[in-house]
Amino acid sequence: IGLPVEIYLGQLVCSRTGRDQGRYYLVVGWHDARRVKLVDGYQRPVNRPKVKNVAHLERTGCVAPKINKCLLKGEPITNEMVRAELGKLCHDLSRKEGD
Repeated sequence: IGLPVEIYLGQLVCSRTGRDQGRYYLVVGWHDARRVKLVDGYQRPVNRPKVKNVAHLERTGCVAPKINKCLLKGEPITNEMVRAELGKLCHDLSRKEGD
């Protein structure tokens, strides 16, 4: 079983189901073939990522380049970095949807 192709480290995703429905997260890793690790820097800090099935996520085309680069190099990321990148991506996404 292969991983879905559109999931990237640092990608902005939105939860479609569950108590966190409508919340945005950044992908920081894979838990197994079907689930990814998600953080938002607030309720889900870097040291306690949420594990969620990719079928329950709405993928966006947005990737946080700073987070992606750090994770690919194996460098640590901070909650401050996550919050800053998440804010930028959500702002850009809302501007795109407003067009």
